[in-house]
Amino acid sequence: MDQVRTVSDTKRKFYAHHTRPINSVYRRVVEELMVEMHLLSVNVNFRYDPIYALGVVTSFDRFMRGYRPEQDLSSIFNALCQAVQGDPQTYRQDAENLKNSVQGLSIEQISSWNSSLVSQGSASNLYERFKEIAFNDSFKYSRLFAIGLYSLLEQIDAEVVNDEKQRNSILQELCESLKLSTDKVQKDLDLYRSNLEKMDQVQAVLEDALQAERKRKQKRALEKQPATPTEEPAPEASGEEDSSSEDTPSS
Repeated sequence: MDQVRTVSDTKRKFYAHHTRPINSVYRRVVEELMVEMHLLSVNVNFRYDPIYALGVVTSFDRFMRGYRPEQDLSSIFNALCQAVQGDPQTYRQDAENLKNSVQGLSIEQISSWNSSLVSQGSASNLYERFKEIAFNDSFKYSRLFAIGLYSLLEQIDAEVVNDEKQRNSILQELCESLKLSTDKVQKDLDLYRSNLEKMDQVQAVLEDALQAERKRKQKRALEKQPATPTEEPAPEASGEEDSSSEDTPSS
């Protein structure tokens, strides 16, 4: 029997793939996401799917906005996926394909998927996935799945989703048809939205601090520059010299 991977195993694997230190402000985001992905990956009822992938990608991209150095973001995301034996390109591609599949659909079509998505071309794959969830008594729900579902609704109509009353009504109908706990989904999404707001505030403070530091560096650089010496004005010709030259007799 294979030994179940531990959180420590996953963390070691992550830091083997991403060897650079992580900015302290974002370290907690990365490690919480890593632990959540780990716990799901070792659960016997968990099955990877594009909605979950969209939740992972969206969470990472939104909570890691403003990270410096920016070029480390790909390495961190890749290491996260590889640490739980996943393929980062698959996560990205599945998330993008899922968003593309709902182009042109309405929120109402998604919330009433069991009657409206059967023959909707590329969206028929979403219909099949929803059907698998609804008829799977052992489906492993996760916060990341809820975020993926929420992101899908945002992709279709962000204005409707930002309206609390409409959002809750849509989520209730969708959760009931998928046989998910409406209360659990709404609580997870409320926490997600709240944490995003807090992170946006942190990122704004960091950006202000970065700009202030740039200005201080520019000021110090200017102060270190040697002063440009002032050129002395050329002496004016005296009247005596002019008159003497005029008085010189010609030969």
